[in-house]
Amino acid sequence: MAGLGGCAPAQRSGHSASGPTIVSLNPCSDAILAEVAAPGQLLAISHYSHDPRATSMDLATARRFAATGGTAEEVFALRPDVVVAGSFLPGATRRAFERQGIRVQTLDVAHDVAGSEAQVRQLAALAGRPAQGEALVARIEAALDQARAPVGSAPVDALVWQQGGIVAGPDSLIADLLARTGFSSHAATRGLGQGAYLPLEQVLADPPSLVLAAGGERALSHPALGQLKGTRYERLDPSLLYCGGPTILRAAKRLSEVRATVGARASTGSARAALGRSEKDPFILSLSKGTRKRGQI
Repeated sequence: MAGLGGCAPAQRSGHSASGPTIVSLNPCSDAILAEVAAPGQLLAISHYSHDPRATSMDLATARRFAATGGTAEEVFALRPDVVVAGSFLPGATRRAFERQGIRVQTLDVAHDVAGSEAQVRQLAALAGRPAQGEALVARIEAALDQARAPVGSAPVDALVWQQGGIVAGPDSLIADLLARTGFSSHAATRGLGQGAYLPLEQVLADPPSLVLAAGGERALSHPALGQLKGTRYERLDPSLLYCGGPTILRAAKRLSEVRATVGARASTGSARAALGRSEKDPFILSLSKGTRKRGQI
């Protein structure tokens, strides 16, 4: 890296007809720039967006763009005018880009819808396409308006339970989306911050009205959850949790769908079916070390 940083600046590829050429190293900026950039302007996106396990955008759309592993060598070869990266971009990498005459724009995590819309406008302005940014913001607002809960309906107590048993804090984008679509945060009400661990035993002892399981591990789909009376169980794609921009469109639609089902009467049996259990099939749950209950919670 030090050797590369000492090289003479590479000849710039020059602005495209619509603005500067861009390489995105951040999956959230990938999704936004894919929407607002002009054809040929976005030279490459991050490798995360080509990975079905990590992408926050439509995979077919992502694969229309080249991807990089984020190394300086790959970026230099593309000769962009601008690199957009996350705020954790190593300082040495940033300085190497700047020594090559490449502008670096970093993107922080958006903690709410307003912050995400500000990022959309920021990146659209960077690309020289503010009108496309405003069009995307208008689509986001329209999707949220359509996803609002009926007037006068009480918020549904919902737990967004993620891989590893962690929860989303009150200052997170998904918490804002929950509030806008007719839910209240079960975790926030109990004073749990971003990334706090919530064990299965505690969920069973103090259950929410709705579990939104955003992960595939056993605890998040434990048969005991199907025994909870008055608690509905739904899946939430983890890719909807971390990025804003166009991801909000899909998240708002999914939350609206779930909110509509909560209004219908859901039997305990249907919850068990979602978890793949028979109503009569007993189970054993370890509530604490050395303590076991059979056939009940």
